[in-house]
Amino acid sequence: MGLGISTNLGEGRGVSETNSQLDRQAVEELIYKYCYYFDRNQPEELSQLFTVDAVVDYGPEIANLTSRKQIFEMVSKGLAETFLATSHHISNVLVSFKSETSATSTSYLYAWHKYHSKEEIGHLWGGYEHEFVKIEGKWFIKNLKLFGVGMQDFHRNTMHSNGRK
Repeated sequence: MGLGISTNLGEGRGVSETNSQLDRQAVEELIYKYCYYFDRNQPEELSQLFTVDAVVDYGPEIANLTSRKQIFEMVSKGLAETFLATSHHISNVLVSFKSETSATSTSYLYAWHKYHSKEEIGHLWGGYEHEFVKIEGKWFIKNLKLFGVGMQDFHRNTMHSNGRK
């Protein structure tokens, strides 16, 4: 799922500066809330951040999740059976508005994972690509793609690339 994150960081046409600052804050908050709810084992709250028909791509080893319901089920299962504890750290959030109701972002991620099934701590260095939509005045995550640039004792063998040239 290529979200077309552009290296042109300028705002889309037709987006007012006042709206873009408030909307930028709301969009960034979705990214932070996703991590917050994941780390606190709150899959219901996490799933409500997404559109009903959202797509989540956690990597090439698993099928995309294609609905809010699937996101809830997968995250619930992972938090109950795979992860004993997690800690997600977000930085370098870049948001680009395509219109007053559409935005994309890329952000960097460090994620720490303690597992039920093994002693080693899993580490992932990478990030997220997001697509957001504003529905009836509220922002939601429409698409999420996880990418990795480094892993240590992580529970996956392969991740999407960050597109480095």
